[in-house]
Amino acid sequence: MIKRLLIANRGDIAVRIIRTCKELNIETVAIYSEIDKESLHRYLADESICIGPNNISKSYNNIDNIIYLAKKMNCDAIHPGFGFLSENAKFAKACIDNNIIFVGPTPNQIELMGNKSKARETMISLDVPVVPGSKSILEDREEAKKLAKTIGYPVMIKASSGGGGKGMRIIYNESEFDSLFDIAKAEALSSFGDSSLYMEKYIENPRHIEVQVFGDSFNNAIHLGDRDCSMQRRNQKLVEESLSFYLDDNQRKKLYDTAVKITKGVDYIGAGTIEFIVDKDKNFYFIEMNTRIQVEHPVTEMITGIDLINLQLLIASGKEIPFKQNEIKFKGHAIECRINAEDSDNDFRPCPGKIESIHIPGGFGVRFDTFIYPGYTVPPIYDSMLGKLICIADSREECIRRMNRALDEIIIEGVTTNIDFQKQLINSNEFMDNTHHTKFIETSFIKSLNA
Repeated sequence: MIKRLLIANRGDIAVRIIRTCKELNIETVAIYSEIDKESLHRYLADESICIGPNNISKSYNNIDNIIYLAKKMNCDAIHPGFGFLSENAKFAKACIDNNIIFVGPTPNQIELMGNKSKARETMISLDVPVVPGSKSILEDREEAKKLAKTIGYPVMIKASSGGGGKGMRIIYNESEFDSLFDIAKAEALSSFGDSSLYMEKYIENPRHIEVQVFGDSFNNAIHLGDRDCSMQRRNQKLVEESLSFYLDDNQRKKLYDTAVKITKGVDYIGAGTIEFIVDKDKNFYFIEMNTRIQVEHPVTEMITGIDLINLQLLIASGKEIPFKQNEIKFKGHAIECRINAEDSDNDFRPCPGKIESIHIPGGFGVRFDTFIYPGYTVPPIYDSMLGKLICIADSREECIRRMNRALDEIIIEGVTTNIDFQKQLINSNEFMDNTHHTKFIETSFIKSLNA
């Protein structure tokens, strides 16, 4: 088993990893940037060390420095968390080249699934349904424009590398094609260092449903159910729940069988999430695979009772998945609300600042994964997420009521948050009736608030 782990991340995921490591008697080393010197994860770890200045490229994305510190601190493994270098094949290879365990898939698997156009080609070869679109990277704008005519508008241009809505544009007609294509290309280059794009038919108002999978080095592959992540704003998830109420049992089984087929088809090792969009006729299409632990992994943990970080560490240590598919049981319904330091009344402007006080909600079936505390200053240079509020109950209706109670209890003073906005979201008729979709917030919900 891994004995000493360097955590190449910050925030709530670093805290989350440390907690599991403590229970497994794995020593932890936290890295932090200069602006993160008061961050909770460095105090909870057994040891901590400054990785560099506030510039992300010189700190959390500095592969050479991280490898150097891992060796200096006698770490035998590195956990990348999510974001930063978590899906960077060069980082995974650097770990392996320096005899350090990378808690994640192989560099080849990261490279294959991280490149959206290559992943799409692989899915086609595995006979997995994909959204109609380009079979490979678009050569140039004129080729892309011809393909758009063939597919039919609207189309979506996507960056081949990366995610999070960067390098992504919806094009509704030919007159706006040139400008949006160029914007997406430039954004992809600045965000991921790769300007290559691919194209898909834009499925209007879809649901976003993903499947949590794991594979090991013994050719085992399992799924841990699905998560409905359809409540989004600008392609950023805000509310996630498990299991999805959008699918019936037969559709769910087809989705799970497809996810496991993909996992086995690429000989995947570790934690992965296979993301699908589902249209109004309940047809599902592969869109991407995230080769890391997800932000929303707690809802899966809540309904399965399985510690996903523990399972990651076990597989990275060369062990077999310790249970079979038929041993995994789903119990209850879980919902996660992302609590962000942002002003929902002013175009969701980030609101960094000092946390004056905080009250964390409790009670049966309530969990809050966070890294903030009274006196902590939220820095202006990272993601605005302060934590994740997760509730579980026997039914979806009961879980919504529990989340209402928990949102009423949580108090964060000193910075503006989206707590009230989240409460309005989960009490919207569309969420209550399970009729929302990925564009619901932008196309109707915000307008209804401003009416």
